[in-house]
Amino acid sequence: MARSASRATMGSARKSLPSYHELPIDPTRPPHSSWGVFGDDDQLGTINLLTPERVLHATSLVRRGAVFPLNWDIDKPSPPLFDRRPLRHTLIMLGEGTDDRYDDFYPQASTQWDALSHIGHPDYGFYNGCTRDKITGQAGSRNGIDNVARRGIVGRFVLADVARYREHVGRPLRTTESDVVTVDDIAETLEWEGVSLRGGDILLLRYGWIEWWEQASQAERDALHVILPERSYADGPRVLMEEIPSFVGLDRREQTAEWMWDHHVAALAADSPSIEVMPFDMARPDGFLHYRLLSLLGMTLGELWTLDALADDCATDRVYEGLLTSAPLNKAGGSGSPANALAIK
Repeated sequence: MARSASRATMGSARKSLPSYHELPIDPTRPPHSSWGVFGDDDQLGTINLLTPERVLHATSLVRRGAVFPLNWDIDKPSPPLFDRRPLRHTLIMLGEGTDDRYDDFYPQASTQWDALSHIGHPDYGFYNGCTRDKITGQAGSRNGIDNVARRGIVGRFVLADVARYREHVGRPLRTTESDVVTVDDIAETLEWEGVSLRGGDILLLRYGWIEWWEQASQAERDALHVILPERSYADGPRVLMEEIPSFVGLDRREQTAEWMWDHHVAALAADSPSIEVMPFDMARPDGFLHYRLLSLLGMTLGELWTLDALADDCATDRVYEGLLTSAPLNKAGGSGSPANALAIK
């Protein structure tokens, strides 16, 4: 598609998005996928919803100048999860100054964004019809984090402090169990907080997982480091997650994807290792929420965000919205990036 046509499609989609049940816009595309909604060449997905008008509105929400970094220590959790290696930091002495070198640096090991190239649907592939051979990590690689980095992420955040709400109503989240957070939980939390979602918001979900990790014993932390098996499938090796510990997270059923899309969420982040309930099953299309959100809808996902200080402040002044900025690493074809995120109130 020519650049002008792609932009025209994207512009009209911003004004009037199809509902979830109206997807796909073309019957040749996967069921309930947004492929083509933002243009046939699009590599940003729902980040397109962060229009200049919405960014401008988000800046008007800054009243106090209070800044909340949402980035965990870059070498936490330790040991790292999902069979990643520990970050090795070398401080290099240069005469009167210093330099740094990082080895075994996994950009998604701590507070991070998933690129749209991070997960492909087992039946349909990557967002907007991208195939694995188009993901090379080199110039021209498709759906990489560089697309988001060149644009930046700026918009209105809304914090849903699900952990605090569930504690308030006498149903505290069971952080280290497969406690499912439903869209009803989120809706009830937002109503309790007195805040509503608008189109193009960045939704932050606090489960209290990082708070748990910081208070956990080293033995509990060490138990999270699991070597993942690889098994062969017809389309190549696939990581299975049966041995991953149980953690709180989003309901992986289709109504979650429907709710997020119909509320026009631009990006979604949580303070947990995986935004969805764990363990999950990547071998089944309905066993992994990332397939619905990331691969089919093009919704950028963030994990391991530190939301506790922001949540405490929101609970004090009862203001659960503000400006969020994020500058991912500009790496061609990158599968993800540290979030480098700030919330400003």
